[in-house]
Amino acid sequence: MFLNNDMIMNTLYQSFEDRIGKTTLGFKRYLYPTINWNNRMFGIVGPRGVGKTTLVLQHIKENHSVSDTLYISMDDLYFAGHSLLETAENFYKDGGKHLFIDEIHKYPLWSKTLKNLYDNYPDLRVVFTGSSVLDILKGSADLSRRALLLHLQGLSFREYLQFFQGITVPVLSLNEILSHKNNDLKSVIGFPIKFFKEYLQKGYYPFGNNEDYMAHLRQIVIQTMESDIPVYANMNVSTGRKLLKLLTIIADSVPFKPNFTGLSKLIEASKNSISDYFYYIEKAGMIAQLREKTASYFVVGKVEKVYLDNTNLAFCLSEKAPDVGNLRETLFFNQMRVNNKVYRSEKGDFNIENMTFEVGGKNKTQKQIEGLKNAYIVKDDIEYGYKNVIPLWAFGLNY
Repeated sequence: MFLNNDMIMNTLYQSFEDRIGKTTLGFKRYLYPTINWNNRMFGIVGPRGVGKTTLVLQHIKENHSVSDTLYISMDDLYFAGHSLLETAENFYKDGGKHLFIDEIHKYPLWSKTLKNLYDNYPDLRVVFTGSSVLDILKGSADLSRRALLLHLQGLSFREYLQFFQGITVPVLSLNEILSHKNNDLKSVIGFPIKFFKEYLQKGYYPFGNNEDYMAHLRQIVIQTMESDIPVYANMNVSTGRKLLKLLTIIADSVPFKPNFTGLSKLIEASKNSISDYFYYIEKAGMIAQLREKTASYFVVGKVEKVYLDNTNLAFCLSEKAPDVGNLRETLFFNQMRVNNKVYRSEKGDFNIENMTFEVGGKNKTQKQIEGLKNAYIVKDDIEYGYKNVIPLWAFGLNY
């Protein structure tokens, strides 16, 4: 295709066409219909394994021609001897209009290169994907004015029902959930608790049908902790191993309020480094930190509790059976934070829009929230709600 790089570039196109050929269009993630693909440059970030690559390839297959479009992945051996800027320049000179770059976080000069692409090729649309640890505000170049970042989380319970069980139900807003709109879905879902139990163990990632699901998930955890974060944050290999050790400690302790002094001794790291480690591990989609609500949205509240990011990780990382109470709280926090700002509650477990939510089993009483206005009991192991009692699984329909 190109005079000097014809054979080499053709290998990129061949790989691209192979990926497109294997891409199916039947199920699309919640983020797909909300994306403005006409933006000159934007990124889709999220934890490993949640479907970023598939989302991009689906868009290409539905909307673009190979004649003016190129998909490349930064883990391709091609980039061991060629720069991204060089590749983009060749593509652009040959009439390229749409460049999709996968796993941009693996490219050492990602920020500077993206800035150059934006400034030098105004007619080129660039979409990139990367680890959720990626932060354009901390890049070496000022990308914040040029590239928007969109965050993709793992499957909601609603998406799990559609993808794995063939059951299609609508997204319910928080107000619709609190109004028991989920009760109207009885004839569609049937017995939600059975599916919900399966989802807690192996439904958050799109590869849930994989027979080696837990082994695959463990590999994702290791790659995230020992490769993605260290490469992005310029850490050495030994620090990556400390991150993994810290995560396993968290897995056996959540939810908990971190004691940086104690943790620093356990993993033999500086106390001052622990808060940075927590930041990166959270950004990478392995944990979630519940903070107190502050007067200003721009002021980050104090961390009150630390959870694993999702319940699947609890079954993957803990050497003992996960605590059911922790699973319930983790699920609620995980499913609700996509469309809502979730904070700690003074008297219950969580606060959303000044509403209190206390999470528990089917025998949970009203005692914890007695006398509170706009307070709800979220119960596991019940199929349908009544008054201020809402089934836990219903909150999995929020995105």
